[in-house]
Amino acid sequence: MRSMLLGAALAATLASPAAASFQSCVAGLKQEAARQGVSRAILDRALDISAPDEKVLRLSTVQPEFKTPIWDYLAFLVDDERVAEGRAMMRRYDSILRAAERQFGVNRFVIAAVWGVETDFGQETGSYFLPHALATLACAGNRRTSFWKGELMAALRLVQRGDLSLDKLHGSWAGAFGQTQFIPSTYQRLAVDFDGDGRRDLVSSVADALASTANYLKRAGWRTGESWMFEVRVPPGYKGPTGRRNKAPLSTWAQRGITRADGKPLSGEAQAGLLLPAGPDGPGFLVFRNFDAIYSYNQAESYALAISHLADRLAGYPPLRTPWPTDDPGLSRAQRLQLQKLLIARGYNIGEADGKIGPATREAIADAERRLGLPATGRAGTRIYRALGGR
Repeated sequence: MRSMLLGAALAATLASPAAASFQSCVAGLKQEAARQGVSRAILDRALDISAPDEKVLRLSTVQPEFKTPIWDYLAFLVDDERVAEGRAMMRRYDSILRAAERQFGVNRFVIAAVWGVETDFGQETGSYFLPHALATLACAGNRRTSFWKGELMAALRLVQRGDLSLDKLHGSWAGAFGQTQFIPSTYQRLAVDFDGDGRRDLVSSVADALASTANYLKRAGWRTGESWMFEVRVPPGYKGPTGRRNKAPLSTWAQRGITRADGKPLSGEAQAGLLLPAGPDGPGFLVFRNFDAIYSYNQAESYALAISHLADRLAGYPPLRTPWPTDDPGLSRAQRLQLQKLLIARGYNIGEADGKIGPATREAIADAERRLGLPATGRAGTRIYRALGGR
């Protein structure tokens, strides 16, 4: 009886005007892709979808409900575990990274850092089937319809061209995929065949992925041999100019009282901007044109800071010298995992511990904070971690 009811409900859904509209949109996408040379065999498999992916729609419209402080963001993206993994992967793929550095002029530590932040060195590339996710977004009727349609067409042309098989088109809900998370149009434009097999495979070929990342950064304005960022300190109460785009010569920053955190002299005419992501009491960073190239990869300063700092750590530089202005620092991935285990041990139903802080974990943290007499922030920080017995 239950199966009959479910079948009737599904039939009603598929017969609804919304479902008919979606199916009509998908049919139009198939026609457009066929006009662009994509075979019927590929289209029938790629766009065998009768209803939108509700999870994709939800992710595309819901605003982030939890703003991550910069010290949390860097704590889990540039932890000791990722640094150790990155150094091991750099040893394993040393010849590829050095060859990409020679050909494209991009520092190999930065190439590896992009790889590490984007997919944890290829371990987390995303599970959404891109044709279905992009068709959902293209047919959702939002203002970015043409963008999503273009990305879908680019993805299908990659399969038609022979770069990838259809089953390799899995990635994020927004269409980024592969070892270093290219969107299909960027893949089509900038991917390179670095292993010489005649295909540009950024999913299975580490060589193609790393070299394509280097090619991207080179096209974004990377300057060979120049720095990307270094940590600085500002005078107490600093109120001078800041901002990535507000660049000035290093000699000018020195005149403003800015000093390098490592004690080296600050001099020269190289152009840099000053970032103070936590204000003048926290770490400061002078960032150069190469930082801007990194920024273009995801257009977020926190992201570019994570890439830049991870590159420094992979190259052997120490952690940040200036502490963040907080009495509740962020947690590494290992600590986040342990925090979830501590919550589960106290009876909180948050699912399996995986180190990823989602709504269920945040609700559990807030409840635990209240019970322990702490401010109910719902944030995975050192204070609640220690209060629950973390070490």
